[in-house]
Amino acid sequence: MRPVLLSRVAALALCALLPWAVRAETAPSRVLLWGDTHLHTSYSFDAFLNGNLTGDPDVAYRFARGLPVIHPYNRTRVQLQTPLDFLVVTDHAEFYGGLRDIYNDGVQDPDPNVFLKLIYWYQTRQIRNAIDSGDGPGFFREQLPTQSDPFEAAERWVSDTASQVIPGAEVSARNAWQRMLAMADAHNEPGRFTTLIGWEWSTIPGGANLHRVVVTDAKPDIASRFLPFSSTDSPFPEDLWTWMEATAQATGANFVAIPHNSNISKGVMFNRMTLRNEPMNAAYAAHRARFEPVVEITQIKGDSETHPALSPDDPFADFETYPFYIQQDRGAPYEALPGDYVRSALRTGLALDAELGANPFRFGVIGSTDSHTALASAEEPNFWGKMAYDSVPERKQGNALNIGPTGWSMQAGGLAAVWAEENSREAILAAFQRREVYATSGPRIVLKVTAENGSDPVNMGGTLVASAAAPTLTVSAAKDPMSANLDRVQIVKGWLDADNNTHEAVFDVAWSGNRQPGVDGTLPPVGDTVDRATGGYTNTIGAASLEATWTDPAYDPTQRSFYYVRVLEIPTPRHSLLDALALGMQAPTEGPQVIQERAYSSAVWVTP
Repeated sequence: MRPVLLSRVAALALCALLPWAVRAETAPSRVLLWGDTHLHTSYSFDAFLNGNLTGDPDVAYRFARGLPVIHPYNRTRVQLQTPLDFLVVTDHAEFYGGLRDIYNDGVQDPDPNVFLKLIYWYQTRQIRNAIDSGDGPGFFREQLPTQSDPFEAAERWVSDTASQVIPGAEVSARNAWQRMLAMADAHNEPGRFTTLIGWEWSTIPGGANLHRVVVTDAKPDIASRFLPFSSTDSPFPEDLWTWMEATAQATGANFVAIPHNSNISKGVMFNRMTLRNEPMNAAYAAHRARFEPVVEITQIKGDSETHPALSPDDPFADFETYPFYIQQDRGAPYEALPGDYVRSALRTGLALDAELGANPFRFGVIGSTDSHTALASAEEPNFWGKMAYDSVPERKQGNALNIGPTGWSMQAGGLAAVWAEENSREAILAAFQRREVYATSGPRIVLKVTAENGSDPVNMGGTLVASAAAPTLTVSAAKDPMSANLDRVQIVKGWLDADNNTHEAVFDVAWSGNRQPGVDGTLPPVGDTVDRATGGYTNTIGAASLEATWTDPAYDPTQRSFYYVRVLEIPTPRHSLLDALALGMQAPTEGPQVIQERAYSSAVWVTP
């Protein structure tokens, strides 16, 4: 069997047979756009340390637009199979562009002190040698061995040392920011390809990932008036939101912050307590909901929808789990906590809404890559790894002890799907703010969701006021014409009972073939056509499209609730299997051989 591949003409022809095309409209004022809101280039210090010396924002924009580029590590020509509609380059605000400038001797040295010049010269040579040898993180691990992680050590080195040794660090950041803005301006084509301005705010207290991507609709001339707010400015997210609010008032631009990798936040990302260890109040909850209307639910470092320990009755909860904290001891035991996962956070939000009158976790969901190669490569057979070094299959293999993450323990994901009024900065950010967005693990599954209960219908991300009528959801899903058929459509419900306890349930509402649920209500598996010997599969099972109209059979108008849609593809070969076969192996040493790619809609809430 061969992988299912379609020419562009065949793909478009198949689109014509589906209920709507990939760039379909939910209404005359909505168009579906695909993008990546989380991409790092050589301007991020960790990307540069790990082999990305040449993949700058210009390379990122050209690759996202479908142009061929040179891979920053293996130097081969690479190209995206299907171009994106928009891209956000989100390099770390911490030491923005600085390491690249040090390596290239580009940092200005305004201090005439000979001693500082000697230290700068010596450390620059050390950094260059470490990067060239393939052990860039090793330099910082040796400089600050007490830090829990080499990248955390690098961040501490930047704040504790660079400000003394390299007084031009802020000058370097400002110059790099201006260069990125100029590249974004050059590649922006409203209506065809949009370059939104953004960066990553990266705080990681005790190895708990609390990173946020910040995205603005500001044009480059407006964005040139500020520098990215970083965790060295403040490690507390509420201070980031306050900066966003003040900068919006001063510039007229709009901002959103997008949490990511909550799956490795050690229960902190969606905790009931603030990072200052204070109980959440209504003002805090409302502030967070306003500036964090969207969460990244899936990406290279794993899936953050839910976990088998938190959703034991969900047979599809064990998807692309990533049990590695960002700390030096990568073998530390992983524990899935309610504050780590999106479904649990949605449940917690119902309880907080009842207690505080505000829901801090009323958010939509998107996927993105978090690639550090400047290549937004979420396509499974076209995945170039998280770090530049991972582009070589030999480097993806696990070690003998299988301690810590490898290229095979990471997934090729994901993508942000946005129902926007047009392809522009303002329209895309507005879609984020109203939560009319959804996520996929990579394929471009087209998904529409509306809900009504006797009143005007709302789209995904909306809220219904409870009525006597039970909410009815109408769902339509169509396969990516370049990918696999669909297995099933599911609706995930969460609710708050009279005792303020939360619950969840998963309903199969549409599926392919003639399968019938068993006596226990379980739908049989769709099957598996993946040939483990060749990495091929066939679309002889599954469906090109699925539709359902579903009314909640256990509706209680006194209860707060939410509903979101999950769409599953049939099994397909995972990148780890394709790599292993290319290396002459029978199977990868880590990671599954097949994957059921999926899409997640933003929720619809019902509030009494």
